[in-house]
Amino acid sequence: MGLFSRRKSSESVDEPEVLDEAPDVDDGPVPTVSGRPESRPLDEAERGRIASGLERAAALGVDVDDLASIGSHFDEQFRAVQADPSAAGGSDVVVDTFAIAIGEHLTRHSARDWAVVTDVFGTDLGLVAARADTVVVPHNLVGARWMRGETGWIPGVVSHLVRLRPRAS
Repeated sequence: MGLFSRRKSSESVDEPEVLDEAPDVDDGPVPTVSGRPESRPLDEAERGRIASGLERAAALGVDVDDLASIGSHFDEQFRAVQADPSAAGGSDVVVDTFAIAIGEHLTRHSARDWAVVTDVFGTDLGLVAARADTVVVPHNLVGARWMRGETGWIPGVVSHLVRLRPRAS
């Protein structure tokens, strides 16, 4: 008995119920998850999603080759949506647009390429590098910081990712 137990030693303790057999539950097949992300090449729909995101970014004046441009426009859109949740199409559209802008910057300036990545958290557009065990999922980068209300982070974070896996000249 623990030191802080409220039960008196004379009280009886109910024994837990023990089942003779495991309950018959069939939730379908259980996916095998190795813990390592898996990737596959993009299909036309995913290429279209990237193209649409880049068009939205360009319409906002974003230069995907310039991290200061991506960062300042993200901060501006974040503040606009905070003031009016329907601004710029809402938070989902802004997060998707800037995730794609960041992903495209990484494909142009680091040794990473677009792919569809599946990990223990799901499947999304991501960036993979040859012979690398890591992937970058831009939607996770942007979405997590969006929920925490962070601004000013894009140039530092993305330039760090570029330095980790620079594109060979």
